Amino acid sequence: MRPVPVQQKYVVRRVWDAPTRLFHWAVVVLVGASWLTQHEGWMDQHVLCGYAMFTLLLFRLIWGIVGSDTARFGLFLSNPVAACRHLARLRRREPDTAIGHNAAGGWMVLAMLGLLGVQVGTGLCANDEVSVEGPLAHVVGSRNSDWLSHVHAVNFRLIEAAIALHLLAILAYRVLRGHRLVLPMVTGNKRLPDTLPAPRMASPAKAFAALCAAAGLVAFVVLWFGG
Repeated sequence: MRPVPVQQKYVVRRVWDAPTRLFHWAVVVLVGASWLTQHEGWMDQHVLCGYAMFTLLLFRLIWGIVGSDTARFGLFLSNPVAACRHLARLRRREPDTAIGHNAAGGWMVLAMLGLLGVQVGTGLCANDEVSVEGPLAHVVGSRNSDWLSHVHAVNFRLIEAAIALHLLAILAYRVLRGHRLVLPMVTGNKRLPDTLPAPRMASPAKAFAALCAAAGLVAFVVLWFGG
């Protein structure tokens, strides 16, 4: 007689901590608010959105070093070759066993953070040619500020393209592989094989300390250079 295959057991695991999820959705809101305030000419509010994004990115940088396992850059960034192999198998309907970001998703996250970092950095040095300028505009000089303002505008187009690619990838994973990528980022939980270990979650107190450190650094830059 052939041995009866043992059916894989699945359990619900906490894979995303609250700070990482809140960061993700706060970025979604701020990108939309940044577009709206620029489109409507509400530049004072646009600047505030930029400061908030600056704070969030600094927090994510800190959290990517000291945070939960699934938030740490050193743990979710795979070999680029592995990411390419993962994408090559995209049309295979396989169970989702990625504890955090999959091999390709980690690099997408890094690319998006990089684009947002460029957007914040250029925004700090940009001007609207009327009355509003970033706190570092006078530091880099008028000519450089004008050039960085142009980069700021062009880079947002790249962010829009990256968002479109991200949404397309979410749809492709749902249709081709049956993977739900959005729900775990809402609930924090995911069904995984019981043989996979649960990732370590960092304490909320550590996240609060990281956020305070990020906000303090942003306040220093704004008040020191823009005051």
